[in-house]
Amino acid sequence: MVRVPASEALTGWAVGSPGPIEDGPLVRVRRAMPSPGPGELLLTVEACGVCRTDLHLAEGDLSPHRASTVPGHEIVGRVTSVGESVTEFRAGDRAGGAWLRSTCGHCRYCRAGRENLCPASLYTGWDADGGFADIAVVPADYAYRLPEDQEAALLAPLLCAGIIGYRALRRSALPPAGRLGIYGFGASAHLAAQVALAEGATVHVLTRSARARELALDLGASSVGEAYDRPPEPLDSAILFAPVGDLVPVALEALDRSGTLAVAGIHLTDIPVLNYRRHLFEERNLRSVTSNTRQDGREFLGTAARIGMRVTVSPYPLSRADRALTDLAADRVSGAAVLVPD
Repeated sequence: MVRVPASEALTGWAVGSPGPIEDGPLVRVRRAMPSPGPGELLLTVEACGVCRTDLHLAEGDLSPHRASTVPGHEIVGRVTSVGESVTEFRAGDRAGGAWLRSTCGHCRYCRAGRENLCPASLYTGWDADGGFADIAVVPADYAYRLPEDQEAALLAPLLCAGIIGYRALRRSALPPAGRLGIYGFGASAHLAAQVALAEGATVHVLTRSARARELALDLGASSVGEAYDRPPEPLDSAILFAPVGDLVPVALEALDRSGTLAVAGIHLTDIPVLNYRRHLFEERNLRSVTSNTRQDGREFLGTAARIGMRVTVSPYPLSRADRALTDLAADRVSGAAVLVPD
């Protein structure tokens, strides 16, 4: 093995052999310092959010796209250097790297403004190394300019949990002053709930976590209950954030006529057999949510700034990234887990 000088090394974590989190699928790595290619930014990582997708990748719920990939796709960093042809960022700028890493730009989906469905799309922390490290490389065209006056740890969850939650909210077709049910209340849900509340919705939260129920009430939810409870009134819309297929019929049955359920996760356990009359009749709708567009990201970040969004985080030093995933798996995280430099 060639020894890499500390000043020329990237240190972080990668997914070794995917498997149960208790078996330690995340392993420490030390690699040669990457360089930004054309159109890329080299970032010194200030913070990286820990997403449930990272857990799915580590445990093998999502098949690896490449071996020994550094996970993490909620990256807040400082631009150290830029690659050829980059004009919108320069060294010293703060930038954010998110889940969507690149698209082809010319398929029918990209041309129609639905780049989240691009068959050639690539993802940070799945197709390329992400932010569970002290250094990361992100494409400038898919990076977000971030405010200078906020803590990095509070910005990180906005870059996936926030953006995906925002898209899920829009996919749920919530009407003005509508009644929204949220199933599961972690990083993404507690941000989406604030957007809905700011827009005048009544929000009911159903989750197994007592700590999450307390947070939901503190943020303004009208009611909270256990995950399988019935909300106190019929719902116009619902979002399923918990990756539990058993909750799909539960949420559908809670909808009013013409209501819509949006399933927000990239992974879901099997959905039980649905009864047409109980779960779908009277024009109830079931929708999935797939990634996001850059326009979703711009809209959400603007909305978060406008409403003064409260971001609840549980910080972990980068050296404890494995513990952060373990706590996430056990529902011991309040709000969003975020990795920060040691």
